[in-house]
Amino acid sequence: MTDGSIKLVVLDMAGTTVADGGLVEQAFSRAAERLGVEPGSDDHAKKLDYVRATMGESKITVFRALFGDEDIAQRGNAAFESAYAELVDGGRCAPLPGAAETIGKLRDEGRTVVLTTGFSRVTQDAILDALGWQDIADLTLCPADAGRGRPFPDLVLAALLRTGAADDVREIAVAGDTSYDMLCGRRSGASVVAGVLTGAHDEAALRGAGATHVLASVAELPRTITGFTGFAAADGFGAAAGAGQQR
Repeated sequence: MTDGSIKLVVLDMAGTTVADGGLVEQAFSRAAERLGVEPGSDDHAKKLDYVRATMGESKITVFRALFGDEDIAQRGNAAFESAYAELVDGGRCAPLPGAAETIGKLRDEGRTVVLTTGFSRVTQDAILDALGWQDIADLTLCPADAGRGRPFPDLVLAALLRTGAADDVREIAVAGDTSYDMLCGRRSGASVVAGVLTGAHDEAALRGAGATHVLASVAELPRTITGFTGFAAADGFGAAAGAGQQR
């Protein structure tokens, strides 16, 4: 029987727990230039606008949409990942204030924490290594681990299936800084889908994509979900299922 409390917390990385500082845009600009897109051109501006609008999405998916050719998309994505790794290696990667403490607090409270990203595994690991975060969470996932990246619900559902931390998708909280993070959380069935204002998108965009809460930063998340029993009292499903299993 479920008590309706949050058991699994799925957190985005860049812009949510890790300071982006424009690294995604810088890495994209370097990659686009290698593909022949002239910096400062109308084409570059349009493509950069698309990158901003789709922050949080799997990067290979973004390059496929922008260039419409699989070979070019693969080359562009590889160039992007390489450029981003160079920026990370150059010391351009830092945790957002309170992020590490928040993850520690959530785990100390007995909740399972999973870090997710739209980057490849290689880039995700480079970020974790740069921050010394290899063991900070219970699990880390990238799109290749789940099947599809955001805005599909696969990353959140993979976190649930891999950890077995919750009996019901409504015992999940999701936090991120982009509209696609919010869509991913809502489509997964999570009860708490919290947008944070430390990254790509503003409150209007986050609420428009379905945020149940909008927080100044991820540091506010533990207080938001403490004592949360958003559905246990609202229906008798959990109790009925538990009673059925006891027969």
